[in-house]
Amino acid sequence: MQTAGYKTENLLRKNGALLVAGIDEVGRGALAGPLVAGVVILPKHSRLKLCDSKLISAHRREELDYLVKEKAVGYGLGWVTNTEIDTFGLAWSLREAYLRALEEMNLEVSQVILDGSMNYLADFDMCQTRVKADRDVACVAAASILAKVARDEYMHRLCDQYPQYCYETNVGYGTKVHTEAIRKHGLTDLHRKSFCSNFI
Repeated sequence: MQTAGYKTENLLRKNGALLVAGIDEVGRGALAGPLVAGVVILPKHSRLKLCDSKLISAHRREELDYLVKEKAVGYGLGWVTNTEIDTFGLAWSLREAYLRALEEMNLEVSQVILDGSMNYLADFDMCQTRVKADRDVACVAAASILAKVARDEYMHRLCDQYPQYCYETNVGYGTKVHTEAIRKHGLTDLHRKSFCSNFI
């Protein structure tokens, strides 16, 4: 499996950006649960072998989550609830998750690399987007790992409270089992009502 590289971060540092932060989010398309963004600044000579969180096992993600937190210059998580997503919409929620992650990290970054093609932080001069950055840029891959581990752990803790919805396997995404459970049992206070209209 190809690991994310450090070329982008190193080039930005060479051009004077001392603190390069990667941002990615998980839970964008889920039917239930929060949206969670991660932000990570890796040290200059990091040797961590990182991958997009979706491409590695849960066990490996947890190992890398620990290593990233141990080695990072700084990191943070930004949480947006399902109620906020319903109230303010997905675009607002993505931006807010990124801002909350940066606020939790509490470091003045020189450059932000945001996964994807849409720049939700366009009013920040130091932000750039890159498609598939979670696969290609190490700090973004690290951010995706932290966000996914944190969100998965949160959803797993809710399994006993909502046993019919099988969050231990789908973590809130629209699997067949999950959508059938919605049709049978209805929506809970964890569901994004604006995302579930086709299943009720």
